[in-house]
Amino acid sequence: MSTDFSALPPASLRRRASDVLRAAIVAGRLRPGDRLKEEELAAQLGVSRGPVREALRQLEHEGLVASLPYRATEVLGVSQEEIAEVLVPIRLTLEAFAFRKALPLLTEADLAELEALVGRMRAAGERGDPDRLAEDDVAFHELVIQRSGQPHCLQIWRSIEPRVRAYFRRDAPVHPRPDEIADEHDELVRALRARDEPRLMETLARHIRHYFGPEACRVTDGRPAVSRGHG
Repeated sequence: MSTDFSALPPASLRRRASDVLRAAIVAGRLRPGDRLKEEELAAQLGVSRGPVREALRQLEHEGLVASLPYRATEVLGVSQEEIAEVLVPIRLTLEAFAFRKALPLLTEADLAELEALVGRMRAAGERGDPDRLAEDDVAFHELVIQRSGQPHCLQIWRSIEPRVRAYFRRDAPVHPRPDEIADEHDELVRALRARDEPRLMETLARHIRHYFGPEACRVTDGRPAVSRGHG
């Protein structure tokens, strides 16, 4: 059965185009350096060029693509250097503050929802589904940040979330055990349940740095060391 996308309002068409392109970039189906041409994308998505143009602007705002003068838009990668020197330090500062603020505010329903996300991560890891694993990983951290009662933290998180999601998706398959990511989040839930702030802060910092292996987990002058072996 065919769908008449022309019947959708412009905002819906733009969101649909953004969602499809974002998912393709995060999943690696569109790779760093790929050129995105409005006319070709419009034909593939079954929409006019207007929603595609707006979608590409949105993705540029999210840091997933770059618009090149007189050329097509290009997909941006997430380098190991950017992760170690930009995204990880931002996450360490932002999430330490938000998790600490959320600690006394989380309800039993919140904790149960976090445990359910851990269960979904475990299932996704076991069946080899990195897309679902990344989605639930992001949802876990965003839920705690939402419950912190700090709207500025949520605003900052959402500005970096697309690139965080991209490196979650990129790095998930390198973990040696399928349940490793779920185990780390389970540790976070236990610390949150115990209202144990020192344990929570130590577990959170170790978890955020874990994506980079032993060498990159070193901290020099308060900053994570840069691993240049990937990306």
